[in-house]
Amino acid sequence: MAIVLPERTATAVDTLTPRQIVVELDKYVVGQAKAKRAVAIALRNRIRRQRLPLEIAEEVTPKNILMIGPTGVGKTEIARRLARLAQSPFVKVEASKFTEVGYVGRDVEAMVRDLVEIAADMVRAEQADEVRDKARHAAEERLLDLLLPPARPAVPGEAAAAPFGGAVQAEPGGRTRERMREQLHDGRLDDRVVELDVRDTAMPSFEVIAGSSVEEIGLNLKDMMGHLFQGRAKTRRLRVPEALAHLVAEEQTRLVDMESVSRTAVQRVEQSGIIFIDEIDKIASRDALGGAGHGPDVSREGVQRDILPIVEGTTVNTKHGMVKTDHILFIAAGAFHVSKPSDLIPELQGRFPIRVELDPLTRDDFVRILTEPRNALVTQYVALLGTEAVTVSFTPAAIERIADFAARVNESSENIGARRLHTVMERLLDEVSFEAPDLGRQAIAIDEAYVDRMLADIVRNDDLSRYIL
Repeated sequence: MAIVLPERTATAVDTLTPRQIVVELDKYVVGQAKAKRAVAIALRNRIRRQRLPLEIAEEVTPKNILMIGPTGVGKTEIARRLARLAQSPFVKVEASKFTEVGYVGRDVEAMVRDLVEIAADMVRAEQADEVRDKARHAAEERLLDLLLPPARPAVPGEAAAAPFGGAVQAEPGGRTRERMREQLHDGRLDDRVVELDVRDTAMPSFEVIAGSSVEEIGLNLKDMMGHLFQGRAKTRRLRVPEALAHLVAEEQTRLVDMESVSRTAVQRVEQSGIIFIDEIDKIASRDALGGAGHGPDVSREGVQRDILPIVEGTTVNTKHGMVKTDHILFIAAGAFHVSKPSDLIPELQGRFPIRVELDPLTRDDFVRILTEPRNALVTQYVALLGTEAVTVSFTPAAIERIADFAARVNESSENIGARRLHTVMERLLDEVSFEAPDLGRQAIAIDEAYVDRMLADIVRNDDLSRYIL
């Protein structure tokens, strides 16, 4: 008996080999072959598990991954792109934002609740797309009811009134409705205004707070009491296109089965969810960081011990139902400049058996990042300025020079990896971005001399370079 996940059978992802997964990741992330290889194997193992008999599959747990590397080298992007490739619910959390049980703040189970909410949004959007045609048809019928006057008994010898004034010859109601539908499809009714009852969804938020965790015990009264608090209906005057869009959204909401959404979301999280825990090095034990091990700060080791059951496998209560975390893939990451992975508690270390070190980015990597990925920075800026009818081009020498400046600033101040390129590019194109709306149709070539003129100061002035984050 093989595991069959809802809406996950026979997808393109299921046919991807680890090598093909790496090729897909290469389209967005430069370098870091070891990390890509590790996540590709993890994703493929998840696909393999779905093909196993149920009794064996339940015993196969994900091999969680610990990424070790400086900031800005692609840790988060690799995990995010993997989730998109796998069409999996994905959430990124920062370990340093959680607090030990008993302290005010976010409890660790919130990461699972956030993941379920994301999965529910994904499933809801998918189901809304499936019923879009049916919803649009129902919305059209409601709109035609608003556009056509109510039928009244015919008076002998009286001419029928036209829907929008004037006299017309009497004709069957169905023919008039179809003629109106044609006008609606052709856009000839777009300027007309209809009155529509729109329910005001804004309402005060009430929470019942009890126990040690607001996030665990807090209950929204709107969820508790169903449709009791739906807001008051207000009559608004809307143009036909706006009214149709509103009615379509209403019909989609009505047609989507929320019980099915919740059930599918929980199953999707349990079988294919990915949680990325960043800054896990920030919750290493205090002793490892030179602390005294006591004081007013929240215990880092306590946060680790709270995270441990989630990673080991537990059941978390969410608004969509109970969620088992046994088969969620956890990817943790940290720079580990001050601490080291062995400073984490042994039990947590054991739950991340796959460890990969990511390489610091070099000048040559910056050149590739600027030009090779599908979302390359140069491509983005060319497209943005193109919306102002300004054609921007970069010479190969200019690209090399930009990478050189970014690498030198990283060396002279804090090394923040590829994030340096974003602010360097902003500084480089500051004048063009500001003047673009007034330039009209113009072609601007960014060459080496232009780069030197715009960026030389940030290298010469060490204090200034620190502001170029």
